[in-house]
Amino acid sequence: MKKENWLYKVFLLTFILSIIFSSVTTLIEENFNNIIIFIILLLVIIIGIIADMIGVATLTSNEATFHAKASKKIKGAKEAIGLIKKSVKISSICNDVIGDICGIISGGLGTVVTLSIAKTFSLPMTFTTIIITAIISSLTVGGKAICKTVANKKCDEIVFLVGKVLNFLKF
Repeated sequence: MKKENWLYKVFLLTFILSIIFSSVTTLIEENFNNIIIFIILLLVIIIGIIADMIGVATLTSNEATFHAKASKKIKGAKEAIGLIKKSVKISSICNDVIGDICGIISGGLGTVVTLSIAKTFSLPMTFTTIIITAIISSLTVGGKAICKTVANKKCDEIVFLVGKVLNFLKF
């Protein structure tokens, strides 16, 4: 029964995050110029890549590494242990929920950028769509591939950094 509750929570979290992100991007589309929208598009892609990297790092990190640090009261070590103990859930949230939402939003922002570029430079819509889609796809897939390699090699460092950030945010 607990596993089913987790699925409902993931569904609800995805639904809420999608509403928030989609609302923010819609406001951005309506109120900002093309350069700002393109920068936001790049940030959304980067957020998806970083989330993916964190998800992979939590799955591959070694919990034992952090027990010695936690016993020495090093900030972030307890949080890192917590991340590793919940690695499947953390990975699901980072890789699936955040990563997929970023992918959907980048597609929406890509459409706005495509329409704007085609209109501004009098380019054919088909050509512009193909190029912008290829750019977004290559940045997303290539970025995730590179960062997954980094996450496998530097998993403990990444998880510890996230642990430090979580510790700092606790105040």
